[in-house]
Amino acid sequence: MRVVIAGGHGKIAKLLERELAGRGDTALGLIRNPDHAAALRAVGAEPVVCDLEHTDADTLTAHLAGADAVVFAAGAGPGSGAARKDTVDRGAAVLLADAATRAGVRRYLLVSSMGVDTAPPEGTDEVWAAYLRAKKAAEDGVAARDLDVTVLRPGRLTDDEPAGRITLARHVEPGAISRADVARVLLALLYAPATAGHTLELVGGDTPIADAIAAVAA
Repeated sequence: MRVVIAGGHGKIAKLLERELAGRGDTALGLIRNPDHAAALRAVGAEPVVCDLEHTDADTLTAHLAGADAVVFAAGAGPGSGAARKDTVDRGAAVLLADAATRAGVRRYLLVSSMGVDTAPPEGTDEVWAAYLRAKKAAEDGVAARDLDVTVLRPGRLTDDEPAGRITLARHVEPGAISRADVARVLLALLYAPATAGHTLELVGGDTPIADAIAAVAA
């Protein structure tokens, strides 16, 4: 499988790239900073320099040639303001969907966030509220394209070792999940095309990943 990952230098992305490479799949990571290329090669991925905030659909489409799937794991990141939450977390996700449509790449995994279904409560930090609104707008924008989309909404992310056991459903109680387990769930979703059309919340739990994915696919 040939998979293009937006936000290729992110923590989840690099874990997913390592998982894909370990299976003999090809992972291409889209990165803004060429200095990050060595880090991608170290986990077995092919770096592709492409700034999603300063490119167009035609250029991005060319990078998707021959891909079987795309994964949007990009984000404006800590320290960014509300404006970049929109241009990256929403705008880049929709741009990737447009490019995937043009390139004929139907499978699209979108890493979103729990908590986007409801409006941020009064008093929520402005930047965090902008992040949640951008993620929900990204979900809506990507879903409007003719693609086979799975939206994954992880809970609070940790850098713990992977447990391999999760809770995965349309709605789950708030909780934490390791980035390593998120990467393994994304890998399993790539190999479970019947999960297209689902929006799934994800936290740690008691169910092995393979069984949780199989239950969703069924």
